[in-house]
Amino acid sequence: MPYAPEAPYALVGHRAARVTRTALTAAVALLLTAALATPVAHADPPGVTENSSPPVAIDAGDPDLRMVQGAKLAPSKVLNIKSIVETDDGSERRQDTNDNVTFALQAEVLFGKDSAKLSPDALSRIAAIAAEIKKQNARSLRVFGFTDNLGSAGHGLTLSKDRANAVQEELAKDLGSSVSFQIRGYGEQYPIADNATEEGRKKNRRVEVSFPRTGS
Repeated sequence: MPYAPEAPYALVGHRAARVTRTALTAAVALLLTAALATPVAHADPPGVTENSSPPVAIDAGDPDLRMVQGAKLAPSKVLNIKSIVETDDGSERRQDTNDNVTFALQAEVLFGKDSAKLSPDALSRIAAIAAEIKKQNARSLRVFGFTDNLGSAGHGLTLSKDRANAVQEELAKDLGSSVSFQIRGYGEQYPIADNATEEGRKKNRRVEVSFPRTGS
């Protein structure tokens, strides 16, 4: 057999490669076993940890917690919670607080352009407001008219007042003389949206009817 000096080295290399693969396989198996045995860490909400300590007890008699001599606690008060519900097209909005109920109707659903004559659709909307006023047993109503900033300020004041009067007269038909009214026309004052866009001006052209909440 001819002499082949490379054969022993090839054999050693083959054994070394096999030993290396065997060691690598064992190492991978060991890592997988350790990973499976380690509990998975779950993220806690901010401020909450698995080993959170209980709150520190507060000593009510601690002199450092006492008020300065002569100081008084502010009187307690109930926060005024506001709830707003609006139709999909934004034509009608109802705002409820602890004290008042306010309905805002866009001018487009009540009147024609630059007009103070109520449209047929306006009558049913005003009747719904009158029904809520009766339900709340309100006796004092505020009817305020508003316009956008197009045209002269004087024209806006007159138009907003005429529109407020028209809504008040329709409400009075339903509510009778037992209810008192405050009627104002504010023109372009007190916008609730940006007058730089037609969408904003549409929201500003409105009549608001508000009354105290009685809890009924």
